[in-house]
Amino acid sequence: MQCLQPRSRLCLGGVLAYNIGMMQTQTQTQTQTMNPPIAQPRALSPTQAVRVHWPLYLIEGFLLACFMISASAATIVFMGAHSPVAHAVTSPWLRRIGIGIAMGGTAVLLIYCPWGKRSGAHMNPAFTLSFLWLKKIAPADALGYAAGQFAGGAIGVLAAVAMFGNAKMSQPAVDYVVTVPGPWGDGVAWLGEFAIGFILIAVVLLLNRSPKLAPRTGLFCGVLIALFVIFESPLSGFSMNPARTFGSAVVANVWQAWWIYFTAPILGMLTGVEAHKQLVEDHRILCLRLNHCPKTPTLHPCDCLAQASPAA
Repeated sequence: MQCLQPRSRLCLGGVLAYNIGMMQTQTQTQTQTMNPPIAQPRALSPTQAVRVHWPLYLIEGFLLACFMISASAATIVFMGAHSPVAHAVTSPWLRRIGIGIAMGGTAVLLIYCPWGKRSGAHMNPAFTLSFLWLKKIAPADALGYAAGQFAGGAIGVLAAVAMFGNAKMSQPAVDYVVTVPGPWGDGVAWLGEFAIGFILIAVVLLLNRSPKLAPRTGLFCGVLIALFVIFESPLSGFSMNPARTFGSAVVANVWQAWWIYFTAPILGMLTGVEAHKQLVEDHRILCLRLNHCPKTPTLHPCDCLAQASPAA
């Protein structure tokens, strides 16, 4: 076999280098296709954020309004004076189980519905404030979310009055689904609201550190809501949500111990966030998303489904 001439060796070396470069490029492209980079949201001024994201604020209000309608309907069915179900089911425990399943199921449906995926389905100013605490949402967007949620809470109760009638909504056992402390007093009610806020946020943060469990975070939240209704509602009426309490209070004009529901859930959730920070070295991996649909754009990009988040 004849030895290659110098010029031939140079040409062959160039061809090999070109082919190797093309193979590396194709490999990188395939890797990026399988694991697309997380798109970080573009920084917007407060005015720009409101102008671009106002539909998300409306979605938040709509979602909470739907939740309030469901809560009203479930309470009328299981607690209403003229309800056949309430007459058949006389056990307070069984009634709360029915209401809890209805409210938890509604939360899951709203979290995973197309609009819930789009806004993130916070439906709760305390939850949105936790996003802000972790710097996962801009202040202007947090304010817009909260405004939508407070408006949605009131609109939802008004819609329930229009749908079911004021007579059913105003009966003592329903009372516009207001939240008031139980027979053990304001202190126990405050502790109950603090505890459920802490538990919810801690569970969300923990689940989102597992790529296998993160897609089911919303389901776990629905289960928690049902359990809170069953076991915690005798203590405080179960709010965990300042906007939910406001919606009922403003329509019913019942502001008894309102400060409990505007402070305890917020402090409980923020305490849960701070406690979880002690478990991880890199706080940037903490995520509060309730759904992780990769095809739906969101204000809260994350990589929960890409890799596990090691504990400190």
